[in-house]
Amino acid sequence: MIGISGASGAVYGVRLLEVLAARSDAETHLVVSDGAATTIAYETGRDPAELARLATQSYDVRDLSSSLASGTFRTVGMVIAPCSIGTLSRVANSANDTLLARAADVHLKERRRLILVVRETPLHAGHLRLMSEATAAGAVILPPVPGFYTRPQTIEELVDHTVGKVLDLLGFDDHGLYERWRTPAPSP
Repeated sequence: MIGISGASGAVYGVRLLEVLAARSDAETHLVVSDGAATTIAYETGRDPAELARLATQSYDVRDLSSSLASGTFRTVGMVIAPCSIGTLSRVANSANDTLLARAADVHLKERRRLILVVRETPLHAGHLRLMSEATAAGAVILPPVPGFYTRPQTIEELVDHTVGKVLDLLGFDDHGLYERWRTPAPSP
């Protein structure tokens, strides 16, 4: 399951959806917050409705009667990319007022993988407390911090590094989105 919240960095959720849509072994369920729809259009120039067509199924963020709101709906995990501080707060405090927050809460209560790509900087103590609380409940905090050992040349390579890390955590480690670290050969 993929959730996209209104934080800057919509490209992370968009790219994750693109990569998973191209796989024959992945089913994607998409929830886009109202703020995310605006951010997607502004930052990527894409129509959020176009993204919904990439997903196996998409859901209205206000539809709390959706199958995603139940623990009986099975997934391998959920990713919120990007995850705004507002969404992080809802997750950390079990405030199930949107389908995005409720689905995240379901993943935590069912002990399923929940990955939050928190996109905010700088962070104050309240943000760090929320991250700690979400982690204590079982979430994985994965800020979009790329590795530079791959010597990225484009923004796309930076984005792919973060998306690849997300895919690794979901068990799709054959993605090839970034070069894995290898010990450099000794200098002559």
